Amino acid sequence: MSKEIYLSGDRPTGRLHIGHYIGSLRNRVAMQESGHYDPFIMIADTQAFTDNARDPEKVQRAVREVALDYLAVGIDPRQSTIFIQSQVPALAELTMYYLNLVSVSRLERNPTVKAEIAQKGFGESLPAGFLTYPVSQAADITLFKATKVPAGDDQKPMLEQTRELVRSFNRAYHTDVLVEPEGIFPEKGAGRLPGIDGEAKMSKSLNNGIYLADDADTLAKKVKAMYTDPSHIQVSDPGHVEGNVVFTYLDIFDPDKERVQQLKEHYQRGGLGDMKLKKHLLDVMEAELAPIRERRAAYAADMDAVMAMLAEGSSMANAIAEQTMAEVRAAMGINYFG
Repeated sequence: MSKEIYLSGDRPTGRLHIGHYIGSLRNRVAMQESGHYDPFIMIADTQAFTDNARDPEKVQRAVREVALDYLAVGIDPRQSTIFIQSQVPALAELTMYYLNLVSVSRLERNPTVKAEIAQKGFGESLPAGFLTYPVSQAADITLFKATKVPAGDDQKPMLEQTRELVRSFNRAYHTDVLVEPEGIFPEKGAGRLPGIDGEAKMSKSLNNGIYLADDADTLAKKVKAMYTDPSHIQVSDPGHVEGNVVFTYLDIFDPDKERVQQLKEHYQRGGLGDMKLKKHLLDVMEAELAPIRERRAAYAADMDAVMAMLAEGSSMANAIAEQTMAEVRAAMGINYFG
């Protein structure tokens, strides 16, 4: 029986934080280990240039950082094809063809893109590449005929746009070459993590994230600085669980759900201090992140081997991409010379 193909990836603008980890990385590793899938994991450096075109060194550094994060969490190049987006030229070609099948107004309605444009404050300086990067994502997914896409909840609008483009292409060129993918999203309760400051989104720009590469001291400082309940001044005061970042993280990272419930009840009736609660969370998170940190350091000690792995994965991705592009060109009638 042939395996289903899945594709997923990240824009390399820096090290990945634990929001990426619970949002999609854990799903990717689980799917890889299931043996039911042929995984393709992409480092989307072309998309990173949409808002970093004048800082190529940043993108180059981030490609290496993201590769290390992938390897550290358990994405295995012996089981998954890990590749760099810019090293597969067919992705840019398919993106160009897709751009003729989607309107500017449809791109402007994409809620994820709208939110990111507002957050970055582009104003009248919005790069055209940034507005159209959902089209690039559609090319990434469909060029490999991915049937599944493990991603965070915020990527649902992107996936729907991909499905629309597949239908538009197949209808326009009377073909069934391209495949409509399905999303694989985090379990309920494991969606996007808030920042340690209580903001709704963990992000590099807000400097409110915990990163997979953070050392033990940095992790401890960030957990101690976490937003809890500002009205919980004395240990004896009853505290609020809702909106308390420490409990949000415990719900996701502590495997002992009965213990978490007991802590919540204790906190709500009073008598449980924030520092004791944070100490428990730190123990839980250190148990989860220490092995990742150690694996990352081991891979970082031989970056030549990491880059050789990326070169091999990109070569394999190129070969498969060209097979699909041959079908796309034939469907469009542009294979003029056979």
